Amino acid sequence: MATNLEGNKIAAAILTAGITFAVAGVIGRLLVHPTMPHQAAITIAGEVQPAAAPAAAPALDPITPLLASADVAAGQQVAQRQCASCHSFNEGGRAGVGPNLYGIVGANHAHAEGFNYSQAIRGMADKPWTYEELNAWVHSPRAYAPGNRMSYAGLNNTQQRANLIAYLRSISPNAPAP
Repeated sequence: MATNLEGNKIAAAILTAGITFAVAGVIGRLLVHPTMPHQAAITIAGEVQPAAAPAAAPALDPITPLLASADVAAGQQVAQRQCASCHSFNEGGRAGVGPNLYGIVGANHAHAEGFNYSQAIRGMADKPWTYEELNAWVHSPRAYAPGNRMSYAGLNNTQQRANLIAYLRSISPNAPAP
């Protein structure tokens, strides 16, 4: 009577592979001496992190003095690279993921008719978009209006923000002088 040893061969192959990987891991740690990080490199939403002392947010440099020397063309390039996937900039343009930004400077928050703004922005509906308000928003939308739905992380470079705001001013016919 012949016996089928295929099951034993499969089990032996799995055990051999597991032992080989375990031995390779031990030898690798002996040779390389890895250092493990003290904290996670990323955080996952909802994950509880240990409490840390709140850091004071650094004050933003005022943007208004930089607008006189800002480069509108460079601001348009920033807008096309970083904003155009969600916003349009032409008069009467469509709202995408974000509202049309034509005429934004001097207009009130939540100014685009029919656009579904987050509660954070609707709560500021009577507040105008000044140069400094736009500066704070573009620097960090999450810090400016916690709870808003914009996924953009922000623009840290002050000159690029000034260029972008100068471009937004150039497409805002009713913008106040800086």
